[in-house]
Amino acid sequence: MYSMVKTAITRGLESVCIHVEADVSDGMPVFEMVGFLSSEVKEARERVRTALRGNGFSLPAKRITVNLSPADVKKSGCGFDLPIAVAVLAALGEMPQEQLSDTLVLGEIGLNGSIQPIRGILPIVAWAKEHGVKRCLIPFLNQEEAKLISGIEIWALRSLNELVACFKGGRYQEKNGEAKKERMELEAEPDFSEINGQRAVKRACEVAVAGMHNFLMIGPPGSGKTMLARRIPGILPPMTGKERLEVSNIYSICGMLPQNGSLMQKRPFRMPHHTISPNGLSGGGSRPKPGEISLAHKGVLFLDELPEYKKATLEILRQPMEEGQITLVRQSGAYRYPADFMLVAAMNPCKCGYYPDRARCSCKEADVERYLGRVSKPLLDRIDICIEAPLVQYEELTQTGENESSSVIRERVMAALERQEHRLGKKGVLYNSQIASKDMETFCRLSGSQKTHMKELYQKMELSARGYYKILKTARTIADLEDSEEIKDCHLNEAICYRVQDRKYWE
Repeated sequence: MYSMVKTAITRGLESVCIHVEADVSDGMPVFEMVGFLSSEVKEARERVRTALRGNGFSLPAKRITVNLSPADVKKSGCGFDLPIAVAVLAALGEMPQEQLSDTLVLGEIGLNGSIQPIRGILPIVAWAKEHGVKRCLIPFLNQEEAKLISGIEIWALRSLNELVACFKGGRYQEKNGEAKKERMELEAEPDFSEINGQRAVKRACEVAVAGMHNFLMIGPPGSGKTMLARRIPGILPPMTGKERLEVSNIYSICGMLPQNGSLMQKRPFRMPHHTISPNGLSGGGSRPKPGEISLAHKGVLFLDELPEYKKATLEILRQPMEEGQITLVRQSGAYRYPADFMLVAAMNPCKCGYYPDRARCSCKEADVERYLGRVSKPLLDRIDICIEAPLVQYEELTQTGENESSSVIRERVMAALERQEHRLGKKGVLYNSQIASKDMETFCRLSGSQKTHMKELYQKMELSARGYYKILKTARTIADLEDSEEIKDCHLNEAICYRVQDRKYWE
């Protein structure tokens, strides 16, 4: 007898439908599986065989052939166990084939027949709904995640016997989730009011977040660079519904989605250590999965001690910073992951940290050049705002007046973002940093005197076209923070200051 069951796998964030076919016919008794299978999928044969036997389903002394099509797609992961078991049971007449035609099956099987959870349920269930699938059979422990997608029937099952009983009885009895439904208490965010001094750097943080601009802080050890970066999440805007689903899909594939039955609520803030490998940053591996730049999608990627990262690792950032996504090409195919993040970086100006203060810096000029050279000019060119974080003076450190809180700064940021959304909404972008070069004259228009000034600056600083546009985009954000429809001289000058700070070190 022949049967066919639908399942799916993720390639990047896209889902691919896989048909699991089973045929039971006369011949030498063998259980054979074909279809471009990875080692873990080949091992499913023994897991399925043992689980079926242990749950009272005897396999006849016949030839059992299981095919996973299409044959040119590499099958990997443990989610094929349950579809294979269901296809074999249907071919043996233990389950009605007609009820499986509009059903998607996902799950791993234990040797005792228990159905174990898998990763990536959320994007697959969303894909199934879009393609007209009536119901999804999934592991019980994945039900809270699957139910985030409304409009599709979810059967959350614990064992093979329960699955067969549901089909023979003709209905599924929905169970109240044993899944943890605790309310997640939001941890208090570190607040900008806790930092004395560094007013210029706080201002630069506000401008960077208001337009989602890439941001670099340079300064000696102990100047508060990391403290300031850790407080950026407190002034980030909330995610839209679409952004929450995009981010949640990524975290679902990585098995990092919260277990409280909700989508990701806060923008990601990722802070990988400088020893991270290129694959850890970009994604990849034998079974490709998202890296840190994708886990930071729609949020912040903070790289502390920037020159300490391997140069080859840092160079990976260049293309995603421009395109907002990364494509990993492997032997098994191409995997595309979103990577639209705001880069925040911090660094010392030299190995000892005190250059150019020669009274304290013990580094030779060649050592300084070598250290700064770990951050390439093309990468620097993609950073919108560069600010120097000097050591805090005693008077600033011990001041008793109240500092501006994150909530106050966030109100200004949200007001600026509302102006951007109103202005840029028709172009399909949300932030000034995303303005296309063809729209610069429309959204970042300068007066005649400002154009003359920028022409002189362009030639004097030997700016690239990218660097020139980034100055204008930053000026546009500063104008939005000041509730100004026009870019004024003060806005343009502030944006220029953020662009020339790095020349103190790299020129």
